[in-house]
Amino acid sequence: MEVGTRTVHILGVTTHPTAAWATQLARNLLADLDERASGFRYLLRDRDSRYAQAFDAVFTAAGIDILKTAPQAPKMNARVERFIRTARAECTDRMLSYNEQHARRVLAQYAEHYNTGRPHRALNLRAPADDPDVILFPAQRIQRHDVLSGLLHEYHSTA
Repeated sequence: MEVGTRTVHILGVTTHPTAAWATQLARNLLADLDERASGFRYLLRDRDSRYAQAFDAVFTAAGIDILKTAPQAPKMNARVERFIRTARAECTDRMLSYNEQHARRVLAQYAEHYNTGRPHRALNLRAPADDPDVILFPAQRIQRHDVLSGLLHEYHSTA
């Protein structure tokens, strides 16, 4: 999660995560971010054994400092913990995932909803992908769009 913008990136889904898997996901994230990665100064992560030296080396090579959370201090990474709670309450606890591919598809769709259609109080009821320079006018008509087969709803104004 990008703390400043609240943008979420779902990196991967697996039943058996390993250090090599996590390191590859780190490489994939930096490749996806491309030149935007230079805007990041820190990566805050927990002390899980899956985050080996190779994982940290991927980010330090990009000029990103690694900060580890203190042991048994979940509030140090409160924004991510809150996202996980929200994703579970709004999405994954309300449906049955058939397999990894299905879970991956559902989480990708939820992340898209979270980044583009879900209002955030910390962002003045805007989504992370909204342009902060655009002033929204009251809409003449509101149209509902269902996400995740009707599990979530997004509302958009029409002219």
